[in-house]
Amino acid sequence: MKPDTPQFAAPPDAEHRRARTPVICYPPDTLAGPDLEALAAMRAGSVPVKTVTVPARDARCLRVEAGQFFRITSIEGPQVGDLNLWNADDLNERFYSGKTRALHGSHLSTGDRMWSNFPNLRPMATITEDTLDWYGFDRFGGAVHDVIGTRCDPYTGRLLGGTDYHYCCHSNLTRALADFTGWPLDRAEPHVHDVLNVFMCTGLTRDTGQYFMKASPVRPGDYLEFIAELDLIVGLSACPGGDCAEIHTSDIAQCHPLLVEVFDPGPDIRARHHKPEKSAYDGSHGRGS
Repeated sequence: MKPDTPQFAAPPDAEHRRARTPVICYPPDTLAGPDLEALAAMRAGSVPVKTVTVPARDARCLRVEAGQFFRITSIEGPQVGDLNLWNADDLNERFYSGKTRALHGSHLSTGDRMWSNFPNLRPMATITEDTLDWYGFDRFGGAVHDVIGTRCDPYTGRLLGGTDYHYCCHSNLTRALADFTGWPLDRAEPHVHDVLNVFMCTGLTRDTGQYFMKASPVRPGDYLEFIAELDLIVGLSACPGGDCAEIHTSDIAQCHPLLVEVFDPGPDIRARHHKPEKSAYDGSHGRGS
């Protein structure tokens, strides 16, 4: 049966049903927010200790210790990046974009946290500075740094276009993690997960609810900075879409490298950093302890 048949006609009270007030599913009111002033003081005394340049259409991984800050900067030209995080001591614990979206919203900025997957569900990193915070939401519903998309990948490319493209973010991150760990590609790939789309300007269309992208407002010198709440492996891909104004997963867009810098407040201050505890849920799932 097609939706326009009488069986699917709108009921007489359709507008009343549409007018019902929405309710936030996971109100974060009980979450303890980060102390941004204290973090700013930590950052002020930090010194640069590591720099990694991520080439265009490629990815790199690096280790960041708990209590260190890491900054992702656009250099040379507008460029978006796909960010993965893993617990450096257990790669099974990784960034959970869906729950982060449920807690903080579709796009992240200063004070928001990147949460890990079950059964851990704890902050992995906290955003401490965002030079694109001014953008907000535009008239299309677009905003910057989203957790609603996934990452461009060769499987969807094959599905929709019928060709293979190897320099999409999924493949880039797979190669980078394999190189960092020394694992073969088939062991590294299952650990690559949905991303924070850094600098990417995206939203959902109001009529069909489809995921859209538009030219990123990022310019050279703009950055997104985090504090590592845990010892992390940070993976970043410089997306083959460039600024994602028109196309991604191809060699057509003009692309640029991204810069990752790590800043250390010193071992004494890092030693006082409190790593978030894993979820206190007892894990019984209704079957007893």
